[in-house]
Amino acid sequence: MKKFYLSMCMFWGVVSFLLSQNYPQQSDLLWVTTPDRNNWLYELDQEATVSIALYRYGSLMNDVEINYSIGPELMPSEREGSVTLKNGKGAVSLGTMTHPGFKDCKLAVTIDGREYRHHIKVGFEPEKLRPYTSYPDDFVPFWQNALQEAAQCPMDIEKKFVPEYSSNSVDCYLIKLQAYKKGQYVYGYLTLPKKEGKYPVVFSPPGAGIKPMNPMKDIFYAENGFIRFDMEIHGIRPDLDQETYTEISRAFGSRNNSYLVNGLGHRDTYYMKKVYLSCVRAVDYLTTLPEWDGKNIIAQGGSQGGALALVTTALNPKITACAANHPALSDMAGYKAGRAGGYPHLFTKFEEMDRPEILKTLEYYDVVNFARQIKVPVWMTWGFNDDVCPPTTSYIVYNLLDTEKEALITPINEHWISFDTRFAIMKWITAHLR
Repeated sequence: MKKFYLSMCMFWGVVSFLLSQNYPQQSDLLWVTTPDRNNWLYELDQEATVSIALYRYGSLMNDVEINYSIGPELMPSEREGSVTLKNGKGAVSLGTMTHPGFKDCKLAVTIDGREYRHHIKVGFEPEKLRPYTSYPDDFVPFWQNALQEAAQCPMDIEKKFVPEYSSNSVDCYLIKLQAYKKGQYVYGYLTLPKKEGKYPVVFSPPGAGIKPMNPMKDIFYAENGFIRFDMEIHGIRPDLDQETYTEISRAFGSRNNSYLVNGLGHRDTYYMKKVYLSCVRAVDYLTTLPEWDGKNIIAQGGSQGGALALVTTALNPKITACAANHPALSDMAGYKAGRAGGYPHLFTKFEEMDRPEILKTLEYYDVVNFARQIKVPVWMTWGFNDDVCPPTTSYIVYNLLDTEKEALITPINEHWISFDTRFAIMKWITAHLR
């Protein structure tokens, strides 16, 4: 750990130097929006007010007109208007809500012919949010049968040493794993300490999309005594070049051609069935590693990876803890309740999704119904300004967890977590090792 802390000090020394030169986004304009509740949370029927300050080159701008629109999160605006900054500052009332949820205040200003945008969300008793998605009576039997079928598939393994991702302290291997059915493969990068010993395993499924993988961004896990498996879910080699991946993604990675809607008309044909079961089989493989400590398997991921971490935790009893940030695939049908639903936003970004058979299929694949099954410790984090995986759906997942749980809520975050938070995840995992 001493080596890791030293490397972190060096890293943040460079980052601090860069940040001292400019704002992280390297923009001449800086928005500072501050709710009148420090935690950005309000009671139902309580008015929320946001103060606004706009800086250019670090100096407050005065007599500038800011346009705003206010409405429920990811829904049409209910009210529009403008405010002129006096003495460099202004304020906007967001009103209130009579039911749990989030309001979004979208801001825009035009400076020298260029428009700059910003937004801020506040919550109203989100701890009371509950899912729209129904829980099928045969949810557990359906997945038990699917797991039994997948377990019949032999785990045919190919393992290749990857020198470019290895070092004096870490070995990296590219794994090809037959999972789900014969002839169906997934890939992943396995990183582990070079030093002989027994280590806990961190299983990490990927975020959404079809893209190359690089295990170096999380190599610090192996440097600090963890085996880590960064998984690919589509059966496409993760070491292909970016141009090839772009072509593949165009073929079946977007809009109504996306894998996320492939086969959605029936629970047995949906693309994500293969993905969920392959994640379970990947964990089964990891428990066969001679370097595994025989006790600890942690699922960890963000966005789609956060969803898959939670799903795999529910389906595979070998997992001992789970850390997920802003999980996707959560209360996806929430739009039917007149509020934000989860990524991939089937009812606003895709066509012809509002059909009974699709709604029924979603019940078997939505994270909210897997969250009900989890009995091991869970750590979650999410931000309020996230429009990809909105806080409404993260709260719903967290509210349903009936187990030891902990949340790091970072209101200002959009669809990202800081490096500090990534390190906090590893620290939480370390504290929950058996």
